[in-house]
Amino acid sequence: MITQLSFTWTDARNNRVTFESESNQISLYILKEGVFRVHHHSGSDLDERKTWAIAPGMDDVPFEGRGREDVSAFSLPVYEAVEENGHVLISTSKLMAEIHLHGFYIDWYEKRDGEWLKVAGDRKTQSYNFENQLGEGVFHYMERDQEDRYYGLGEKSGDMNRHHKRYQMRTIDAMGYDAERTDPLYKHIPFYIVQSPKISTAYGLYYDNYSDSIFDMGAELDNYHGLYRYYQAKSGTLDYYFILGPSVKNVVETYTWMTGKMVLPPKWSLGYSGSTMTYTDAPDAQEQLKKFVDACKQYDIPCDSFQLSSGYTSIGDKRYVFHWNRSKVPDPEGMNEYFHENGIQVCANIKPVLLTDHPQYEKAAEENLFIKDHTGDSPEVSQFWDAVGSYVDYTNPTAIRWWKNQVKDALLRYGIDSTWNDNNEYEVWDERAMAHGFGKPLPVSKIKPIQTLLMMKASLEAQQEYDKNRRPYLISRSGGPGMHRYVQTWSGDNYTAWKTIRYNLKMGLSLSLSGIYNFGHDVGGFSGKAPEPELLIRWIQNGIFHPRFTIHSWNEDQTVNVPWMYPEYIETIRHWMKERVKWMPYFYHLLYNAHKQQQPILMPTFYHFETDEKTFEENDEFMVGEDLLVANVMEKGQTTRTVYLPANDRGWYDMNAETWHEGGQTLTVDADLHQVPLFAHGGAVFPIRDGEISFRHKEDDARGLLVYPAKGAATIEKSFYDDDGESLDHEKGVASWLTVKTVTDDQNVQVDVSMKGSYQPLYEKVRIYFPESETRTVVVNGVRLSDDFYTDLNVKFLKEGESDE
Repeated sequence: MITQLSFTWTDARNNRVTFESESNQISLYILKEGVFRVHHHSGSDLDERKTWAIAPGMDDVPFEGRGREDVSAFSLPVYEAVEENGHVLISTSKLMAEIHLHGFYIDWYEKRDGEWLKVAGDRKTQSYNFENQLGEGVFHYMERDQEDRYYGLGEKSGDMNRHHKRYQMRTIDAMGYDAERTDPLYKHIPFYIVQSPKISTAYGLYYDNYSDSIFDMGAELDNYHGLYRYYQAKSGTLDYYFILGPSVKNVVETYTWMTGKMVLPPKWSLGYSGSTMTYTDAPDAQEQLKKFVDACKQYDIPCDSFQLSSGYTSIGDKRYVFHWNRSKVPDPEGMNEYFHENGIQVCANIKPVLLTDHPQYEKAAEENLFIKDHTGDSPEVSQFWDAVGSYVDYTNPTAIRWWKNQVKDALLRYGIDSTWNDNNEYEVWDERAMAHGFGKPLPVSKIKPIQTLLMMKASLEAQQEYDKNRRPYLISRSGGPGMHRYVQTWSGDNYTAWKTIRYNLKMGLSLSLSGIYNFGHDVGGFSGKAPEPELLIRWIQNGIFHPRFTIHSWNEDQTVNVPWMYPEYIETIRHWMKERVKWMPYFYHLLYNAHKQQQPILMPTFYHFETDEKTFEENDEFMVGEDLLVANVMEKGQTTRTVYLPANDRGWYDMNAETWHEGGQTLTVDADLHQVPLFAHGGAVFPIRDGEISFRHKEDDARGLLVYPAKGAATIEKSFYDDDGESLDHEKGVASWLTVKTVTDDQNVQVDVSMKGSYQPLYEKVRIYFPESETRTVVVNGVRLSDDFYTDLNVKFLKEGESDE
């Protein structure tokens, strides 16, 4: 029977306001001017007392998690709370929650021009699951406007706007997925953004719950309740954060700050990373891997890392983590040394499951390292690939220590540089299976994404402990909120098809809007047949503008996706592989901004141009940083590309034609196999790797600057970060900044370039390039530009504290 409960305001202290009915308690926390938290207290399990996701501005959280009631990292602003006529108004200078005590529901308001404007509200009928009146589990129903747009939910298929769709938040191994339609996929990110065009505002909702869940964004319609959307979790507690924008940008960067600082990876993580399962599955795997390195040399393909697939661990046709197959790889140290001699780092695949016939299984079971079955006495046995095995339980300190020792002893001491944490979706389907819970057992179904998160943390700490001043780099396929504190990720085992490029792009941009910035996709497609040459080239052209650039495959036709797979196209492909290297200084600066300022690296065009309504139309363009617009070709046979340039007051430069265009218009530009349509926002500056780029000279660090001066009167200053890219010295402030200041009017462009810091880069000279369409007088550091539209500049390096006088 449905009954409307009446609540009473019972307490208000420490920025927490509490409401109670006879058997329910709800707390509202005022955390920041625009961030409130709503918690329906319903239990005392570990997952309900601890959070692993909320880590405001922090590098990390303990293995045991943080107390959910710990609000010390938030600003805890002054607020007002007033009760009148059956409701309570709780407000800061920006955000107000109106709590309706009878039936309990909340309306949310934004302060605008001195007035309170309603931006969101709970459904007015049964918005919460009190007394299990709506069934078992957690429910939260909210009002829905037909014009609202919903973004986020992490790695999801289809269009970016989630309105009218239903999604599962459940992690599975979705090999060969359809990037347009398949759901669920690999990650658990229960966060989404609402962008409302009617009132020009945005807000976010994050649900701090780790059980499997559903987000219905308007697929369901019930005449009794009006238009609504809902969140439903199988178990746990309702604990959500309301994050006011008012822009999408505000929401994303606040949410990302709340979930912790993105780890800053080494520079080499930005280079081309080779990989294929075929090499390590071969009986002569070490020889095949050597041939890969030799082919990079032969075809002059710069390569910075190689991802060692799990075939190196095989016994027969199965995979046994931390086991070296010495018939395939007779000399692991020699193999890794050969990679290192050629400037290539090695990332080894590891999995959190020991098959039941693993050489270490019995001993690990005796030491209670696995998730337990419903009896609490025996390991839970789950399906894993073509066999069965048991998952390591990372809520057990003994298992954490064991894992870290295995990473060090079985991998790092042989010269492995990095861990690739794979197949870590934790597909344990028996809901009676139990985790250790750091001494307080609980069902693993409540914390599967946390097991994945703690696997990453254990792997990261193993690398840190093994080499204390080497910057760690890790990869993970699965994960959830907070995973960016440890790893780079990718969109899993995609399928080779033209549409995969388009929908992987949208999937990645959704990850960006969900606080996961360092990602990429398997270029060329992982599953299916070999990509045709045109598809491979277009995929590479797209991949080089992602933080993670990996060509990886397990093709059903026994082919291998590598840059030299089509010799007749090698010159074109080589060009684009080197183009990636050219952009690495810019990408490294963007990685730093993501690490330090919570700024996404890739984003949809509406992120920086939200006032232009046309940018919200589904499109295939994206921004790299705030100044570079990329418009890849994603259709077979296409040789031109239609591009919409967002409206702004500085316009855009076509970087291929070197022509300037007003924003707010649609252009059709050339886009044959030798061109990627690129547009620079007026006033943009891009640091690039200049000079000769080759496999043998990839350590060279010649530097260039692409400068696109604003039209008309403007003063714009851009600063670009750099450090040694390898050590942890950056944490001590050992870094440098290259600053470019441009002052323009209708006749002149004045550019001043300077550098300061405590890290001195290897280069001493910077070549500065201008578009050939520039007709104004250009002066760089007091010297007039030559007719070649570039100039070489010796940049004086000022140490910290020095003056340029």
